[in-house]
Amino acid sequence: MMIVRVTLAAAAFCVAAAAAAQSPEDLIKKDGCTACHAVDKKVIGPAYVDVAAKYKGDAKAPGYLQNKIKQGGSGVWGPIPMPPNTQVSDADIKAIVTWILALKK
Repeated sequence: MMIVRVTLAAAAFCVAAAAAAQSPEDLIKKDGCTACHAVDKKVIGPAYVDVAAKYKGDAKAPGYLQNKIKQGGSGVWGPIPMPPNTQVSDADIKAIVTWILALKK
């Protein structure tokens, strides 16, 4: 029984380590963000560099953007709504937002 627990714990650690090792660029591809966004140009939604510029220096931006990605919304970048992304993990969203806010034009 103890061997099974160690094996399951080791497997869980490996899965978590593999997820943590993914770059933000890998996450935006895996999580489907590239269907509507690109780094340097508007697609359906705004370019990530434009998001970074809009929220530069805003201490509330990380939490606001994390919530916006998870819950979706409309009206900030035009009439096309962003659907909720409830399937994306909070850890992925946090990594993506941190990466976006670090981008420069």
